Amino acid sequence: MNATSQKRFNRDTILSQGVSLLMQQGYHGTGLKEILDAVRIPKGSFYNYFDSKESFAAEVIQHYIEPFIRQLEGHLSTPDLDALSAIKRYFDELIAELEKSGFKGGCLLGNLMGEVGDTSELCRNSLQTAVHRYRDLLKTGLEAAQSQGTVRTDKSAEAMADQLVDAWQGALLRMKIEKSSGPLKQCCRDLLDDYFKA
Repeated sequence: MNATSQKRFNRDTILSQGVSLLMQQGYHGTGLKEILDAVRIPKGSFYNYFDSKESFAAEVIQHYIEPFIRQLEGHLSTPDLDALSAIKRYFDELIAELEKSGFKGGCLLGNLMGEVGDTSELCRNSLQTAVHRYRDLLKTGLEAAQSQGTVRTDKSAEAMADQLVDAWQGALLRMKIEKSSGPLKQCCRDLLDDYFKA
C-alpha cells in the first residue's frame, strides 16, 4: 500500500471509529483521548488528518451518510423495481437493521442535530449538507414515482421528501424510547402507503 492509500485507509478507519463512538456516547461524551485510544494513533497523527475535534465530527457526519446514500441509490437503480417500491424496500431494510441491533443508536444525524446543531456552526453546516443530499436523493426517487403514476402530483417531490425525512427522524426518536420498530413502520405506512400515493 503506497503512502497516499495508507493515509486514506487510516483516515477512513478513524472516521468509522468516530461514527461508532459518537453513536454510543454523543459528541460531548466522546473525548479526544478515547478516539485516539480506539484507533491507536498518537495525538500528533490525529492533527495530520483533522484540525480539531469539531472538524473531525463534521467529517464523521459525511462519512456516516455515505453508505445510506449508496444503499438508496442501489435500490433506485434496480431495473425490476418501480421507484416507490424501491424507496419502500430501502426503508424496510433500515427497519430490519434497527430491529437486529435492538433499536440502539438511532440516527447519528438526528442525535447530533439535537446535541450540537445549534452550538457548532461547522457541524451544523455538515449536518445540513448531509440531510440535503439525502433529501435530494429521496426527491429524485419520488419524482420518478410521480412520473410512473404511483405518487401524487399535487404536492412537490421536494416537499414530500422533506416530510419523509422529518417524519423518519421523529419516528427514530420514538423508536429509541419505545424500543420498538412500531413508530418507523407507522411512518412508512402513513406516508408511503397512504399520503404520498397517487
